[in-house]
Amino acid sequence: MIRVLVADDQALLRGSFKVLVDSEPDLEVVGEAATGAEAVAVTRETRPDVVLMDVRMPEMDGIEATRRIGHTTRVLIVTMFDLDAYVYDALRAGASGFLLKDTPPADLIAAIRVVAAGDALLAPAVTRRLIEEFARTPASPRVQGLDGVTEREREVLTLIARGLSNAEIVQHLQVTLATVKTHISHLLNKLDARDRAQLVIAAYESGLVSAAC
Repeated sequence: MIRVLVADDQALLRGSFKVLVDSEPDLEVVGEAATGAEAVAVTRETRPDVVLMDVRMPEMDGIEATRRIGHTTRVLIVTMFDLDAYVYDALRAGASGFLLKDTPPADLIAAIRVVAAGDALLAPAVTRRLIEEFARTPASPRVQGLDGVTEREREVLTLIARGLSNAEIVQHLQVTLATVKTHISHLLNKLDARDRAQLVIAAYESGLVSAAC
């Protein structure tokens, strides 16, 4: 059973998300929060697998709440505001995915499962917004560079940063899916990254990929 916390300042939306999530046999809402501060507190109390986190909430916004939750729980940002800076800030804060509130219900449910399974939900549209943000903001070098990353791993990291899925990377490099997963596992360990979203950030901040590419 995947345990979910719903954090949104609108009671109607919280109720809608709860009904949708609880309608799935493998999902369960274990808590609700109307503010960012509540989201942090309830997360610590209930220890959900995934938090559906709104961005604009009273007391503390969803991005700061995500940062305070840290790596203990995976956060899926769900917002009605399709703004570039939110994408970058949310991923930097540790979010594992970013969706708009007009996302079809089936896609939202699928996203919860993807994030709960340990992957990151980073659609090509979100990746493009991340690229645009880097185009406007000077990249700050990461403390940890890419010195220990092999040439093949750099290729894989570049493709991840450009929004390719594992299946697309397989086709591009003409290797097996198992090989791609192995490279990604090595990258996560070498770059001390939690998931795919963090790998995208590492690729841009290290200078491996630029917004102009």
